[in-house]
Amino acid sequence: MKKTALLTMLSFADPDLRQQIEALPEGTALIGISTTGKAIAVDLDSESPHVLVCTASGGGSTMLRSLTAQFLHQGAHALVLDPKRISHLWAKGLPTVTHRSNIAGIHDALVHLATELERRLDLDGNLDTVPRLIVAVDEANATLRRLARYWETFRQKDDPKTSPAIAALEEALWVGRAARVHVIFDGRPQSTVLGGAARELFATVILARFTADTWQVLAPAAGPAPKQRHPQRGHFHVIQHGEVDETQAIRMTDADVVTWLTDPDDPTA
Repeated sequence: MKKTALLTMLSFADPDLRQQIEALPEGTALIGISTTGKAIAVDLDSESPHVLVCTASGGGSTMLRSLTAQFLHQGAHALVLDPKRISHLWAKGLPTVTHRSNIAGIHDALVHLATELERRLDLDGNLDTVPRLIVAVDEANATLRRLARYWETFRQKDDPKTSPAIAALEEALWVGRAARVHVIFDGRPQSTVLGGAARELFATVILARFTADTWQVLAPAAGPAPKQRHPQRGHFHVIQHGEVDETQAIRMTDADVVTWLTDPDDPTA
């Protein structure tokens, strides 16, 4: 299919785009539009239980906000881990979102996640009335390092060496599909923290401003790394099923998200 130049911006304020997003089935979110004009989406149920976002430009926060907001609009709940404290202010005050920013709060929220995973798995697949849970982890690599240090400050002799918060996140990656728990991970999984096999659980990988090494580690089945053009805001490479789509991602502002989720009938959202 013939490729064309990417759009310079893809705004949620466009009524046609919003209509397209709202028509998606539950569990599916639009990432953006590719150079071939194709809608690029992620389907949490049939294709990709988790999403990996790896950028060098802060674009991960934009992607986390857009995807999480779409799933929230469909009735999901979310745990948003915001270690910078300011990247996801939209999440504060929303009734179906738990927003945590300090490391103690992030630790406790993930420990609670382990309990929630166990509760959901005990339902043995009877999850029709249980809302989907999105775990959005911003600045994941730095957050995991801080969690490891935090655990060391009060770990007792007989306690496990691995932080229970990190163990809970890893468990969510492995069993999340069965529990309707889905991780959106902004970072590069490290074998020393999450285990080398964990990255294999991300069937959708979204990359921007990557190095050849990062591409080879996170998208080896997609072939050699493509040459990157001049950086363009919102421009990502989306890898699914070994195929690569250059994609312009949706831009959703904090105000867009809050208005849409609190007053979904407002056409200006």
